[in-house]
Amino acid sequence: MDFYKRLALAGELIPYGKVATYGQLALLCGRPRNSRQVGRALSRELAGKKFPAYRVVNSQGFLSGASSFETPDMQKRLLQAEGVVVRDNRVDLKVWGWKNTMDDALFLCKSFEERGI
Repeated sequence: MDFYKRLALAGELIPYGKVATYGQLALLCGRPRNSRQVGRALSRELAGKKFPAYRVVNSQGFLSGASSFETPDMQKRLLQAEGVVVRDNRVDLKVWGWKNTMDDALFLCKSFEERGI
């Protein structure tokens, strides 16, 4: 399995104006305990330069990837540009969290299989 290729595909599904968590992406990639690996991948662009890393937050909704962006407030500004409300460096996951469906998971599973990843 190529975790980073899977992560790149999962990242394409995060909707505009929504956020996903590191753990949510790890689960969608078939590695539910690899949320730290998601963070590592994003900080080193291992999932590709097109991955919307600013849409990824920690399990409590905190913007935790500031060091990976050009400026400490860039992630916040990018999210706000999509209409996401950020308060105290945090988003409300009940409102702004991506609620992926079983169809999303099955689509990814089929995509992984087709690509041999």
